[in-house]
Amino acid sequence: MAKVVTLGEIMLRLSTNGNERFAQARNFEINYGGGEANVAVSLSHYGHDAYYISKLPSNDIGEAAIKALRAENVKVDYVVRGGNRIGIYYLETGSSLRASKVIYDRANSAIAESKISEYQLEKALKGASVFHFSGITPALSDNAAKLTEKACKIAKKYGVLVSCDLNYRKKLWSKEKARSVMIPLMQYVDICIGNEEDAEACLGYKPDADVTKGKTDAEGYKNIFKEMVKDFNFKIVASTLRESYSASHNGWKALMYDGEKFYESKHYDISPIVDRVGAGDSFSGGLLHGLLSFQDKQKALEFAVAASALKHTIPGDFNQVSEEEVLNLMNGDGSGRVSR
Repeated sequence: MAKVVTLGEIMLRLSTNGNERFAQARNFEINYGGGEANVAVSLSHYGHDAYYISKLPSNDIGEAAIKALRAENVKVDYVVRGGNRIGIYYLETGSSLRASKVIYDRANSAIAESKISEYQLEKALKGASVFHFSGITPALSDNAAKLTEKACKIAKKYGVLVSCDLNYRKKLWSKEKARSVMIPLMQYVDICIGNEEDAEACLGYKPDADVTKGKTDAEGYKNIFKEMVKDFNFKIVASTLRESYSASHNGWKALMYDGEKFYESKHYDISPIVDRVGAGDSFSGGLLHGLLSFQDKQKALEFAVAASALKHTIPGDFNQVSEEEVLNLMNGDGSGRVSR
């Protein structure tokens, strides 16, 4: 299996119990997660040597986050210790007509205030097959944006494939700021992943799609995929196509383009949704595993979509599934029958 490296911020996640609202909550459930950490966990579960680069405070909460990664066999050799705090996010899980809600408390976190000189980027990226980051990391601060760019440059120096999930977060930065940072980063990217909101907010491409009305026809994405490959020379462009009927019921599929051919996955009807946070990350992890492991690109895409469909059934940020479980769903076993 391959050495894969991800860079980002792992956060303390505080979730209300069940479908409670924040105002009702008297207790929070603790998990740890974050875009690139979630991808590392998925790849570790599929048998890869997954390394995670970040910075966490030298206190018990920072140690707990590291233990959460170690428990998933993610290698934390390049996690820097120091800084004042870990980022936090609060999650209120919606249901039916009420959407889920996220509140961030991550300003001035350890990684946001860190400096490039603190990291062993050369050592971490040498010998890697893939380096993955998301648009969330450069959104944290100007320092984090510079760190991301430096990691991309080193990755390209060593011939490492660079993967980016655009992952726009409007609570972290504006579209204008996102484009000013993300567009220059695209020169380093080989595999670009993002949904319709991400592509428009980060790069200025707007597909003919409206998830709030359940309109995600793959044809609406094809022209912008061609433009993105032409403009940035991506080797792969991929997007999940979510049909959001309610907070508890979504349709789910994906589209991929390799510069020559379009690949469209099968469609999954997911109801009820247990936890959709991390679904996009599980798609990224599944796609990277598929591209690294299978010659057939259609199979790689089907693996990614099946993996991310399963994530909707699992609480927490991490996708706690094995390759075998994903392959079973790919091959048509979605019955939910007890495995004895």
